[in-house]
Amino acid sequence: MKLMRIGMPGDETPAVLDEDGAVFDLSTLTTDIDGPFLASGGIDRVRRALAGGELPRLDVTGRRIGAPVARPGKVVCVGLNYRDHAEETGAPVPERPVVFMKDPSTVVGPNDDVLIPRGSVKTDWEVELAVVIGREARYLERPSEAAGHIAGYAVSHDVSEREFQLEFSPQWDLGKSCETFNPLGPWLVTPDEAGDPQALGLRLAVDGEVRQNGSTKNMIFDVAYLVWYLSQYMVLRPGDVINTGTPAGVALGLPGTPYLRAGDTVELSIDGLGTQRQTFINA
Repeated sequence: MKLMRIGMPGDETPAVLDEDGAVFDLSTLTTDIDGPFLASGGIDRVRRALAGGELPRLDVTGRRIGAPVARPGKVVCVGLNYRDHAEETGAPVPERPVVFMKDPSTVVGPNDDVLIPRGSVKTDWEVELAVVIGREARYLERPSEAAGHIAGYAVSHDVSEREFQLEFSPQWDLGKSCETFNPLGPWLVTPDEAGDPQALGLRLAVDGEVRQNGSTKNMIFDVAYLVWYLSQYMVLRPGDVINTGTPAGVALGLPGTPYLRAGDTVELSIDGLGTQRQTFINA
């Protein structure tokens, strides 16, 4: 299934997109798609209601698409998780996952405008596969247990300000947590529909020019390993988001470092998970 949220920020309606492209209102089942919904078997309730024809149609013509998960408790990010990206940035290939946190309030809709921070000269793009946690993961014994804790997958745009990230602090938070710096969606796609998370193509273009064209098969640490690994150091709770890294092609690693400027449009997609499109504007 493809779960989504429709409407203006703070007033989104939970919905499900069926295989024929019809959208159905989930308001009779839940007030939102969030951690409590996922933890209480919400996806199974939606599946039964959809199969039983119990849900009203929802007209989404001209309406905003919100992030598919409301108010994630945390956004955990994995840096340098593609060998080609590590090489293009001049960083050594990591022996253990490089982990940092991103302010959850950075999460916005997949087509919302993204704000270039005041004083920024190095705002950069990163298309990433996002993993959404559906069941608490704490000290998992092995990576093979991870699948039972994943609610689904989504397209994530881990926008970064490289000067803030790499030059203003020994930690990455300043360049990762600027407002609007994590468009998410359009859908939360359940694992049965998403298929193998290590066989998905990722693409990103700036003003129509392809910048990133990679595959999750090239991750250094795969999804199952990351969920297991993170569970050794923090409790992953329903609704939490994990950004799993980006392939080569970011501005930081390109000739001339063509960082984003106001008016630029970025379009990104992942196989089976949908497409995002943002215009960048000055904050």
